[in-house]
Amino acid sequence: MPASPIFAQRILPPRGTDLLSLRIPLTLLLISLGAIAAAWWRLGIPVSLPRAPIDPNDKVQCISYAPFRNNQTSLSPETQVSPEQIAEDLAQLAKISNCIRTYATDLGLDQIPGLAAKAGLKVIQGIFLDRDRKKNATQVETAIRLAKEYPDTITALVVGNEVLLRKEMSVSDLTAMIRSIKAQVSVPVTYADVWEFWLSNRELYDAVDFITIHILPYWENIPIPAEHAAAHADEIRRQIAAVFPGKEILIGEFGWPSEGRMRESALPSRTNQARVVSEVLDLARREHFRVNLFEAYDEGWKREIEGTIGGTWGLFDSDARALKYPPGQPISNFPLWKLQMVSGMALAILVFGAAWLTLRRKPREPKEARLASWLAVGLSATTAGILFGVAAQKMVYESYGTGGWLLWGSLLAAATASPVLGANALMSGRASPSFLELLGPTGHHTGSALVTMHGLALIVTTVVGTATALGLVFDPRFIDFPFAPFTMAAVPFAAIALLNPPTKGSRPLAESIFAGIFVVAAIYVGFNEGPENWQSLWTCAALLLLAVTLWRARA
Repeated sequence: MPASPIFAQRILPPRGTDLLSLRIPLTLLLISLGAIAAAWWRLGIPVSLPRAPIDPNDKVQCISYAPFRNNQTSLSPETQVSPEQIAEDLAQLAKISNCIRTYATDLGLDQIPGLAAKAGLKVIQGIFLDRDRKKNATQVETAIRLAKEYPDTITALVVGNEVLLRKEMSVSDLTAMIRSIKAQVSVPVTYADVWEFWLSNRELYDAVDFITIHILPYWENIPIPAEHAAAHADEIRRQIAAVFPGKEILIGEFGWPSEGRMRESALPSRTNQARVVSEVLDLARREHFRVNLFEAYDEGWKREIEGTIGGTWGLFDSDARALKYPPGQPISNFPLWKLQMVSGMALAILVFGAAWLTLRRKPREPKEARLASWLAVGLSATTAGILFGVAAQKMVYESYGTGGWLLWGSLLAAATASPVLGANALMSGRASPSFLELLGPTGHHTGSALVTMHGLALIVTTVVGTATALGLVFDPRFIDFPFAPFTMAAVPFAAIALLNPPTKGSRPLAESIFAGIFVVAAIYVGFNEGPENWQSLWTCAALLLLAVTLWRARA
């Protein structure tokens, strides 16, 4: 019996929902969710090392220690570290090492030897030197006093730390100071610097009791990848020993950062940090050489002057003071990968939902154009779903201070909104808004809230992108590569520029200038950072996509 007209009306698909508009988006959504799940499963795979980097049952020889927490910084003379804070740290460090290395005697750090004696720790006492001769004299006087007061705790004095590298003292003045201090103490005296500076200042050899070299593979002139870092340290140690025979070589600093920007093939990451530390400790046991790990705790204050890299060399977290890699636990670069995966899937569903709602309200013809738009939506949703968790994690680690949180937070917000608003534009056939529609004189402004938000996302991405691009050109040493949020924003904007180009109008000057900056910066940064730096190449590719979007704009 034929269905009644009312029943037939109920089972007919709503306007704009033919077989194509049902099957294509559902298929693409499932593919997108599967790709996001597979990508995050791959990203979250933990690494199990043969030996834990830090194991209380097998203590490390020595580890660098600075007590600064939270808002404390060695850059402020107002900083005074309490004895309770130091004692808490030393009790924790005594469980994983027999020795700590310090770098100065001011700001409350002169309390460390006495508290270390109570904790059962030996101390390699540092004397910080710079251009301030009066301050230097105070540092030296205090260190000499401490060496005499705690002869069973302080095992050596380190007169100056990389002061030649910083060009803050001549080698003759430094040598004279070392000889003067040696005459007043009974403990061995040394100087610490990057290994190349020992080779270029060999007159220090006769002044010191032993040689202290810093080997930081990440910071080498030709950066060393993590898989070769331990072998590189051993090679340099042997080279220095051959040049300076008869004196012990202490590797006074060796470490790897857990977060931050790549340098050529040297990638900061949690798994790389754990691997590098584990391998060098294993090598030191087999080859019987001394190594001091850099460093005990992350020092957040260093991010102010050294970027993300500066604050992530520690094997303990700065705030919680928790060991980053507990023995027996696998190590992942994304410990919260399941949450990041679910968040990415939710974002992908939101992108498809925005496209579907747009199509229901305003069906687009012909079907071929609609298919291309759905493919673009699928690409945008998948890209955003995979990279959202990466971008969020990078924002947490790379944001410093109120300005940093506002900068990277606004970029992440724009990058998250771009695929959602882009889905609306793709399915409605609307071009990306020009800057004039938001910032131009009266009469040019758009009246659409959606277009306004879309334009704001483009403006934020462009402004932050320009600041980043110029920074990477003129002062790139400590600038991170925001490849994840830039890509999240660039892909939907580029798709709109390709599928929904403006049909009329002149090319606006502002967009043209920004596009030119992105192209020039991408070419320069790509060559300057080198082909092994995939973070750089990825960021440059995102900048080029943004340049294409801006170049195709019309006012």
